Amino acid sequence: MSITKEQRQETIKKFARKEGDTGSPEVQVALLTNTIKNITEHLKKNKNDTHTRVGLMRQVNQRKRLLSYLKRVDADRYKSLIDALDIRK
Repeated sequence: MSITKEQRQETIKKFARKEGDTGSPEVQVALLTNTIKNITEHLKKNKNDTHTRVGLMRQVNQRKRLLSYLKRVDADRYKSLIDALDIRK
């Protein structure tokens, strides 16, 4: 259900703004997106897992807050991140 260390490092490397960057909104949103996709697949198989569903909603809301912050601060970075992650159609 969780992502491996290698997948996490690859995602960080892909979305980092500079070397060693793990805290920028782009990296945080990318990591949350990977986790959200994994949990969504888990919930398709386990429909009654309410504890995981609550955790999923927390992560979706966290990603929403980060995306709204990024949109407010720099719209170009927001648009490129949305396109790269294919979040919104």
